[in-house]
Amino acid sequence: MTTGGEDTILVVDDEADVADAYAAQLRERYAVETAYSGESALDALDESVDVVLLDRRMPGVSGDEVLSTIRERGPGMRVAMVTAVEPGFDIVEMPFDDYVVKPVSRGALYETIEHLMRCATYEKRIREYYALTGKRAALVANKSQAELATSEAFQSLEREIDAVRETLDDVTAGFDETDFEAVFRDLNRASPATE
Repeated sequence: MTTGGEDTILVVDDEADVADAYAAQLRERYAVETAYSGESALDALDESVDVVLLDRRMPGVSGDEVLSTIRERGPGMRVAMVTAVEPGFDIVEMPFDDYVVKPVSRGALYETIEHLMRCATYEKRIREYYALTGKRAALVANKSQAELATSEAFQSLEREIDAVRETLDDVTAGFDETDFEAVFRDLNRASPATE
């Protein structure tokens, strides 16, 4: 995942003109890479990629297979299937984050990516929040009020918790129902009980 600067989008489509058109539209806001096959998509996947726009029907390694490989590597990367394949009931079991049927407008591409990035930010921050509050709980359970009150480390922890909580509030202020559904699906997919 990108830690600073531009988010990186990987556009995967076996029709090079389609992939290049999407990439050209997205470059004004994002760092964009393209892959023209499932095989080249797998080669391009690394921790720098934040969002994958993935065609389903490709010769050789299909988009469905690329999606499976992405999820085997971990839940962090966001994936939108951007495809001419009308969704069937098989999508119920597929671990993508969004499904967009072609043709796709420039606005719809941006909206899809922004939705996925909001979800990714929220998931990252909620994990950070729980880690911080876990530390706080351990200290509160094992230290006296006097020790907590005089500890600069504990006061710093409290400020950090407040800052992360504020960020979470800011992110969720822009959420709609689909954002919440995506976040909780991803948190469930990443939990140890489901691995």
